[in-house]
Amino acid sequence: MTTTIKINERELVLDILLLVTRDGIHSHLAINQVLEKHQYLEKNRRSFISRLVHGTLERMIELDYILNRYSNTPVNKMKPVIRNILRSGVYQLLYMDSVPASAACNEAVRLAERKGFRALKGFVNGVLRSIARDVEAGKLAYPDESDEKLSLSVKSSVPLWLIEHWENSYGMDQTRKICEAFLIEAPTSIRVNTEKISVEELADKLEKTGVTVVRNPEVKQALFISGYDYLGGMESFLNGEFYVQDVSSMQAVLTADVQKDWNVIDVCAAPGGKSIHVAQLLEGSGHVLSRDLTEYKVDLIWDNIERNCVKNMEAQVWDATQLDESRIETADLVIADLPCSGLGVLRAKPDIKYNMKPDQMMELAMLQRKILSVVWQYVKPGGKLLFSTCTINRDENENNTEWFLKEYRQFERVYERQLFPNEYQDGFYIALLKRK
Repeated sequence: MTTTIKINERELVLDILLLVTRDGIHSHLAINQVLEKHQYLEKNRRSFISRLVHGTLERMIELDYILNRYSNTPVNKMKPVIRNILRSGVYQLLYMDSVPASAACNEAVRLAERKGFRALKGFVNGVLRSIARDVEAGKLAYPDESDEKLSLSVKSSVPLWLIEHWENSYGMDQTRKICEAFLIEAPTSIRVNTEKISVEELADKLEKTGVTVVRNPEVKQALFISGYDYLGGMESFLNGEFYVQDVSSMQAVLTADVQKDWNVIDVCAAPGGKSIHVAQLLEGSGHVLSRDLTEYKVDLIWDNIERNCVKNMEAQVWDATQLDESRIETADLVIADLPCSGLGVLRAKPDIKYNMKPDQMMELAMLQRKILSVVWQYVKPGGKLLFSTCTINRDENENNTEWFLKEYRQFERVYERQLFPNEYQDGFYIALLKRK
């Protein structure tokens, strides 16, 4: 006899939210961890779970602001289960038109009871019903527009300290654009493995399976895709015909102007996207050595090497802060895509903005200096050092480049750019430095 287990989507959403907000698991890992166990669910059910989790995390400051106006118990004093049931309930009321208000409220109440909080059913119901009435009537109150920074913080769910930090560096107009860009749903950016298939052939192949494909106007080997079911279930992905990579990351590699027969060292490479891109640009010539700190990260690189059938590349465990004397002045290109605060990828990893603190950012900036002070020695005279991060923070980016050029005068700046997020790309920093 077959037993059918009834899966409640909102209960899975709550499980993921607790993994992230209570247990400190990164959001993208928590979502993958739970959804991989439930790949048998229909596409629309998995999509509902992903949308509700990601949206709740993305809008958490706004959701908490609203809840604090309707609840006598402040959000930070609530039980984690109740707090996250209410957050996801408010997100459904505000942003999921396909969910009736009654369903959002009723399911939240049932979930609270199933999780052992029967005594709080009335509280959950009362708070959500009150919010639902005011949403319907268009009466939800937000901070006064006269307080520009607070208003932007609540409406974009970016911490106030971070808005002030960006304002000091880039001005308020650019800060607003950054915050708004992270709320735009972006297509998946992929780089075609042209050693296996042409861009046109892959685009045609994907479109025939119902995937929406848009050409990338800036990088000819890249496409934007959307409307697919599950990335890990796509034949083209499993066959290594494309690699998921943000266009800003691709631009960093293209900036280096890779030449055949180069010897390349990528010092913080996992999961290996830039290394594989370089290896493919080498067209089978030269050699790429990809390193990272742990066996787990290096295994990720090897998985991608094998899936993409890259022959001129290897992966190795190595601490980038430690000098490898055997590699001194051997590299035509050193890629230093260094650990950073990740403020450029908040669209994909919204939990970063709630967990990152200014002192952590300074610690990361110092770690970058420690690594740069070692890895420059691998660059041949006349070779290049590509320093990049996926963040938007002068201390980790421009200021570290300036520091490096003052400390190591044998290098000169060839190219430098801070990329800001938009509807197609993440925030990213690129500095190409050449050894004289």
